[in-house]
Amino acid sequence: MHRRQWFKTSALAAAGLTIQPYGFQSTRLTPRALTQPIRLHSNENPYGPSEAARMALAEALDEGNLYPYHAYGSLEQLIAEREGLTPDHVVLGAGSHEVLRMAAMVYGLAGGEIMTAHPTFEGVASYAQTIGAYVHLVPVDDNLRLDLPTMDRRLTQRIGLVFLCNPNNPTGTILPASDVRTFCEEASRNAVILVDEAYYELVTDPSYGSMVDLVRDGGNIIVSRTFSKVYGLAGLRIGYGLARPDIARRLRVFRTSGSVNILAVRAAIASYQDQTFVRMSSDKIAASRSFATQFVQEQGHRCAPSHTNFIFFHLGSDIETFQHKMQKQGVLVGRPFPPYMDWCRVSIGTDAEMQAFANAYRVVQG
Repeated sequence: MHRRQWFKTSALAAAGLTIQPYGFQSTRLTPRALTQPIRLHSNENPYGPSEAARMALAEALDEGNLYPYHAYGSLEQLIAEREGLTPDHVVLGAGSHEVLRMAAMVYGLAGGEIMTAHPTFEGVASYAQTIGAYVHLVPVDDNLRLDLPTMDRRLTQRIGLVFLCNPNNPTGTILPASDVRTFCEEASRNAVILVDEAYYELVTDPSYGSMVDLVRDGGNIIVSRTFSKVYGLAGLRIGYGLARPDIARRLRVFRTSGSVNILAVRAAIASYQDQTFVRMSSDKIAASRSFATQFVQEQGHRCAPSHTNFIFFHLGSDIETFQHKMQKQGVLVGRPFPPYMDWCRVSIGTDAEMQAFANAYRVVQG
């Protein structure tokens, strides 16, 4: 074994991984399988990174002495080809969270105004507020879905960016593609619409669809995606935005220099092409989500219809108290999401982890 091969094999062994004759395999289930407490609070994927991503990470060690920019083009090209765009449409970021922050900077500086749902993922609103932007919060409707009619009525000429998280976080609900598309086409005459599709790969409902076609048509639309969810690369921090080239250029100005590292890029390239893992991951998450949904409903709780890797249910009591009690049982659940202070978000883990959640729930609520 020559020196380079020895180094890679040693690195894999240190990570608990081996290379078998018939392909790359893991000698453990996942790193978090050995970690307590059980993490059901951050919408992480318990099944990733995939074997292909782990192999790519080992290979990328040889590039650890190089700045990562030379590798960006390969990932941008892959994404562009799948989406029918050009690499100039693709903006990489340290998770889709950084793409959201770029947009907040572009459209929130100098007293800009931004509109979001409430509650929703706070990446845009929280950052916009730190730079002095005014944020319009529009409550979700009675079905915990984005209230597009109200957003449309409240849209003014001063609002430069509208943020739509579809599926929404923390509610897990979706809006049909036809409704979102109609809103985007009309509202984008006055503002840029940022559609966060972080959970896109997990949705199977036929009414759902991406807004990438509006980017393709040259609209005032930004679509954000991430490798943190179905691809299981949350710890590597990589995501991307899709936008008309002139909008993409404005976003890149605010990307932190070197924010996307070489390990993340190589793992993302491998993961993006590993559709077998994507199907396996999404199928397992769907099965465990079905179990969790049925369980909380059997306990008498209303549960929002989820199309993500988490559920959101009406606990009916103070979430912080429940959170602390569950933690004592070794299970972490989601934090408060005002104004829904008696609702609970639970991320989807493995079958064993969801059974542990059910057991802990019985102890806490028994």
